[in-house]
Amino acid sequence: MSELREPDLPRTMKTRGGKALRSGWTTGTCSAAAAKAATFALLSGKPTERVEVALPGKDGQWAQRVTFPVERCEELKPGAWQAVVVKDAGDDPDVTHGAHLTATVSWREGKGVGAAAAATQSAISLAGGGIELEGGEGVGVVTKPGLGLEIGGPAINPVPRAMIERAVSEALGTGASGQGEGQGQSAQATADGRVLRVVISVPGGEVMARKTTNRRLGILGGISILGTTGIVRPFSTASWRASVEQAVAVLGAQAESTNAPLPPLVLCTGGRTEKGAMALLPGLPEVCFVEVGDFTGAALRKAVEHAVPEVVFVGMIGKLTKLAAGILMTHYTRSAVDTDVLADITRRATGDDAVAERVSAANTARHAYEVWQDAGVLDSCGRVLCDQVAGVLERFAEGHIAARAALVDFTGKTLVAASSNWVAA
Repeated sequence: MSELREPDLPRTMKTRGGKALRSGWTTGTCSAAAAKAATFALLSGKPTERVEVALPGKDGQWAQRVTFPVERCEELKPGAWQAVVVKDAGDDPDVTHGAHLTATVSWREGKGVGAAAAATQSAISLAGGGIELEGGEGVGVVTKPGLGLEIGGPAINPVPRAMIERAVSEALGTGASGQGEGQGQSAQATADGRVLRVVISVPGGEVMARKTTNRRLGILGGISILGTTGIVRPFSTASWRASVEQAVAVLGAQAESTNAPLPPLVLCTGGRTEKGAMALLPGLPEVCFVEVGDFTGAALRKAVEHAVPEVVFVGMIGKLTKLAAGILMTHYTRSAVDTDVLADITRRATGDDAVAERVSAANTARHAYEVWQDAGVLDSCGRVLCDQVAGVLERFAEGHIAARAALVDFTGKTLVAASSNWVAA
């Protein structure tokens, strides 16, 4: 029986020209910077050119501080200012790289926090007043449970909310900036109980969101304002892992909202296998299908947490071979295909040592697949492979989840083999 392993990934997995790739900033960090710049401008009556914000650290502490240039800062009308910070994602292939994170701030009369802000849980209290945080153009609206955000509210995650609120509080002189920023303005700004309305928007965000999984997660009309550390790591797997866990959480929340048994969670290695899985399992809703990438272990843990009863894994031979070997984090930098695993499967499925030796000597998993195909044993060996994968998934989940597995061809469209317990619909 294979040992279960889930190796960690390095923080930066690739270099360019011998140098580590450049980190960037999350949409949450840039939104906080824009909000602080606009608040400074509102208080001073002058445009803000540069602004400094704090990044979140461990255990609720705030770590380093970062200074951002302000792309644009202008008064829209008396009592309303707008500032823009352009997102720099570093060398990460982020769809929001270059996005104009825009904050518009204005005073709203009235004591305490307004009803609209209370409904979206996006307000904090100040001395007699408060801050209302809203989503504007290009920021998605939450329509499904499971994201930890209020349905009908803006898709601004908790850490970015905290960053924005801290940045604005610093500008108002109520936060511990360490620099006394805005201290002279705070009494006048908050003593009369006025509420500062902060609207975060992203021009073009709705188009950007088409390249994300937002629609499937029930986030409509724009992007999410994201980030847990404030920093985008180059080719960061942290964001993918987080999106996988979020997708599983959304599926898990369906039982709470519908009072119906949860359908299976279908894990697919990529876009091609996901399309193939949807064709194989047409009776399942779209929310069941998750592009898991390399993070099968993370998805399984989240599935157990949300009492998902069954997992179906659909993949090509390379990922399935790694899973069959007990490797639950399958990125190429941390694991390689072991053709001896496939040779052992060949012996068990066929009893043919000659074919098994050819498989053991194969250069890649695809080469082994071709050996099976040439020997006419692709179906029988594929079935044993899928049975072994299903067993690994169930062991990793410590018996809390039933598992099935399917092997598809390299187009992702054709079912080659499936575990013995496979059900087609």
